[in-house]
Amino acid sequence: MKDQLALLLEEIDSGRISRRSFLNRTAAFGLTAALGTTLLPNGARADEPKKGGMFRMGWGGGESTDTLDPSLADSPVPFLVNRQWGDTIVNVTADGQIEPRLAEKMTANADGTEWRFTIRQGVKFHDGSDLTVDDVVATFKRHSDENSKSGALGIMKGIASIAADGQDVVLTLASGNADLPYLLSDYHLVVQPKGGVDAPNAAIGTGTWKVLTAEPGVRYTFEKNPADWDATRGHYDGVEILVINDATARTSALQSGQVDMINRIDPKVAKLLGQSPGIVVSNVSGRGIYVFNMFANTAPFDNKDLRMALKYAINRQEMVDKILDGFGGIGNDIPVNAAYPLFTALPQREYDPVKAAEHYKASGHDGSPIVLTVADTSFPGAVDAAALFQQSAAACGITLEIKRVPDDGYWSDVWNVNPFCAAYWGGRPVQDQMYSTAYLSTADWNDTRTISKDLDAMILAARSETDTAKRTELYSKIAMFVQEESGLICPMFNDFIDSHTDKIAGYEKDPNFEAMGGWASAKTWFA
Repeated sequence: MKDQLALLLEEIDSGRISRRSFLNRTAAFGLTAALGTTLLPNGARADEPKKGGMFRMGWGGGESTDTLDPSLADSPVPFLVNRQWGDTIVNVTADGQIEPRLAEKMTANADGTEWRFTIRQGVKFHDGSDLTVDDVVATFKRHSDENSKSGALGIMKGIASIAADGQDVVLTLASGNADLPYLLSDYHLVVQPKGGVDAPNAAIGTGTWKVLTAEPGVRYTFEKNPADWDATRGHYDGVEILVINDATARTSALQSGQVDMINRIDPKVAKLLGQSPGIVVSNVSGRGIYVFNMFANTAPFDNKDLRMALKYAINRQEMVDKILDGFGGIGNDIPVNAAYPLFTALPQREYDPVKAAEHYKASGHDGSPIVLTVADTSFPGAVDAAALFQQSAAACGITLEIKRVPDDGYWSDVWNVNPFCAAYWGGRPVQDQMYSTAYLSTADWNDTRTISKDLDAMILAARSETDTAKRTELYSKIAMFVQEESGLICPMFNDFIDSHTDKIAGYEKDPNFEAMGGWASAKTWFA
């Protein structure tokens, strides 16, 4: 009979390793997972990729203030741009598997407090220099530095030390974490020469494409990396990303042939667009959320009764019906859903004008308008969603003032700055990553300003718990705390809706994020 490790390695080689298998038989049990170049099943593809052509993407969610520093990527265009030129040490596939990238082997001790990642040799950066273990160490250390303002800061907090040992990066954790490889797939953690400390905006990476031009808020162009270490990707000659924030203009650009793929299709037009000749609309359910966030430590939202009044004053079902038009599902004021492992459903919070009015009266609020800031870029249909919120709140005796602002500068000057605004989250592969990124008191992206030692303790305890039942119970308690105490109003989980011409082959749905998790340009080709 084969031993457990041999069975695990067989599954890895055949592409069958699931998240459950990975967690149960590596992180929590001290096994070594030796990973090959890819976890895709062996054998030739029937639809062999063709080479050539310029792939053009029309993308919403870009600003003139965007940077090429991956630590600061906070909206769709910077995310997509970084996917073109950079790699992380591991990736999460569409079916939740761990896929090796710049790390080819990983090892965990018995309690998950020490992890070793063997870095792939023979990989070169775009500038011709060799990828080394020291580059990975420096990258992780930069994103662990509070001065970096990295979006990955929250998930790096649990790492006590980062060191190189031969070809291994050794991470020692303050407490065990079976989910660590999933956390290290975070899109901010693009490996850069010397960690990007001296030149964070240089866009020098190991990815499929090399940056030719970068005009933030306007246009980016890329050429093929001739020294790409992964021969299975990069079938086009080059890539162009046009920043088109207006949804109607993006749709027109696709229909007219100006671009080959667009993102953020408005749910209200998705079905009609899909009927257009030569156009394919693809939607996939996942972990993405559309939200209205309040700073729970900032007046007037530091008053729990006022927060609860607003949570009861929103009609979630109406919003799902009228804004998503079937492309998503109802939210429950927590950032996770059944797409996450170890999820436990909570009783659904309903629209309740009576309770909203009771909490509003108890808050002692003076009746002045409560300002909600929103922009078209907040999420597709955000302005209309805010108007629905305004109407449902008015029926509860609460006056909302909608402040509509320009798209440009929204993610740098409004989101995570303004105490009450609309936003979206793309979700994360595991609950720990979602909570660590956005709800730990120390997380730079804590955009509800939920500051609680009790919540911090529960998040850290769940991270290190190896008993599945106990860990599931902890995540249920975390969800209940966030639902009751945080500044999160989450009315809906959205589908990711992309659209492309029927000339594109190789497209696969990925619930991790839009555009095949950001890898569409690397994995598709012209038929």
